[in-house]
Amino acid sequence: MNSKVSVRGIHYETGRPVEVFIADGVISAIQEIQATGPGAGEMYIAPGLVDNQINGYNGVDFSATGLTAADMLKAVKAIQRDGVTTFHPTILTNSDENLIRILSNHARFLENAEISESVPGFHLEGPYLSPVKGFFGCHPEQFLRNPSWDEFERYQDAANGRIRIITLSPELDGAMEFIRKCVEHNILVSIGHSNASAEQIRLAAGNGAYLSTHLGNGCANLIDRHLNPIWPQLANDLITPSIIADGHHLTPEEMKVFYRVKGPDNMILISDVTHLIGMPAGRYTYMGNEVVYTEDGLIKNPVLNVLAGASFPLSRGIGNMMRSAGCSLWQAINLASRNVSDACHLPDVGTMAPGKRADLILFKLKNDAMVVRQTWVRGRKL
Repeated sequence: MNSKVSVRGIHYETGRPVEVFIADGVISAIQEIQATGPGAGEMYIAPGLVDNQINGYNGVDFSATGLTAADMLKAVKAIQRDGVTTFHPTILTNSDENLIRILSNHARFLENAEISESVPGFHLEGPYLSPVKGFFGCHPEQFLRNPSWDEFERYQDAANGRIRIITLSPELDGAMEFIRKCVEHNILVSIGHSNASAEQIRLAAGNGAYLSTHLGNGCANLIDRHLNPIWPQLANDLITPSIIADGHHLTPEEMKVFYRVKGPDNMILISDVTHLIGMPAGRYTYMGNEVVYTEDGLIKNPVLNVLAGASFPLSRGIGNMMRSAGCSLWQAINLASRNVSDACHLPDVGTMAPGKRADLILFKLKNDAMVVRQTWVRGRKL
């Protein structure tokens, strides 16, 4: 690979043509140019997207016990092609034995540089989630349990220390002490699938939980209009929520309100995409239950009457946020890049600036929808 290359496009923030110079996988300079050279004014250029929550991709389920390195590499390549250059594979609630096996497998996968260059670590969603129906969503109820630091240490050992984020419900017995332990060990804590009170959420944030996992989802269909876990998380300035802006999980009005309350710098987009992305519509087994995957991309567990993850890439949410929340192109992209890297403590990615990793996307806008045309990872065009 040539160690010095350059890429041209319309800067996603300034709207002016630029040439991005790359040396040894890092951005060395960005210069404005005249829109006369080849490719200078054809496509936008932006940092590669960063996704905090991907459950699987193109038939590859990250919570499957029999996952292979070849499966994982196939998923990573597909995710990169869709514009996401950094992501946290998300492992879902399971039995103790299966979680050990799954995390051990993923730790081995990171020995492959083609995988590890896009995977800084793992997001463990569960098993420490609310046992109240509706709030645990489609997570298998029989495996839900209270937080245990001793148990989590075994999971972290199996993962070779690569669990970076955990989603939990702060109202569970032992949760506050568990949150403090996570903070001591530099593990990011996110509130999710929770029926916590306002006081419990305040205490969780005070103890160091500062993210919310898919705010507005992971919640019962019927809740009190005043006393519910959504408002306290939205109102707490210490908490940065993630949202799924795929058009199914939240209404346009919710996305607008969340954005207006939190502002352009204190909210992130996630995809929460499952392995069903790219697969034909139909009925599938997911997390031990039958789910229905419709032609318009909705995935639903009809027995529990809950959504079961998403089927659109992270880029889908960028156009939806522009339409629903009224944010600009650069603000919407930052929700899925810079803001995520800041929230997840990933300083080398998510920003298009000299000294940052040369993870880039070239894209076009079609009716406010992002269409990714090229992805660059560490200065290498895929």
